[in-house]
Amino acid sequence: MTASRYPVFTVGHSAHSLETFVALLRRHRVTAVADVRSAPYSRFHPHFTRGSLERSLLGQGIQYVFLGRELGARPDDPSCYDGGRVVFERLANRQTFLSGIERVVRGADEHCVALMCAEKDPLVCHRTLLVARALADRGVVVKHILADGSLESHESTMERLLDVTGLPHEDLFRSKGERLAEAISRQEKRIGHVLQRPAVEGVGQKP
Repeated sequence: MTASRYPVFTVGHSAHSLETFVALLRRHRVTAVADVRSAPYSRFHPHFTRGSLERSLLGQGIQYVFLGRELGARPDDPSCYDGGRVVFERLANRQTFLSGIERVVRGADEHCVALMCAEKDPLVCHRTLLVARALADRGVVVKHILADGSLESHESTMERLLDVTGLPHEDLFRSKGERLAEAISRQEKRIGHVLQRPAVEGVGQKP
């Protein structure tokens, strides 16, 4: 697969108003939003619920596509979990995920695409640690739209990840790729989805 014609952006809807969110997209000339949330709704910000958001974006001339089944980080497939915690590497090897990545790359040949999830900081979201990583590995240029509207290159985000996870920027015995892989693994353990364990009968239950 070749790299896309246009860069791919990522953005978190955070607690933005709809107007602020649309302004962020317009600032960077985004013409299509790919929603990578597994659960495309927001309890506290209902304007980011799938149906409402899709209608609002279309009204602004921005296309919307839901890719949460393909690129979300809370799959129903139990084989993607280890001890109840999602494993990004297993997700990345699924044919469903690979098909989703292909759709994004093809879409970025015609549209200026932004991958959207909920988290404000790209470093605490799978859109960076999982999806953007897969795109970057294919030669796609990825840029993260921050909450203030500024851009952070994926390379700069990964450098920041080293700081967040306490890993050195230089290491005599390990390559940068090895250090980044460890940093991603550490961060994944912090933010990855954990399945809720069913309640044990008689424990923590009211009589």
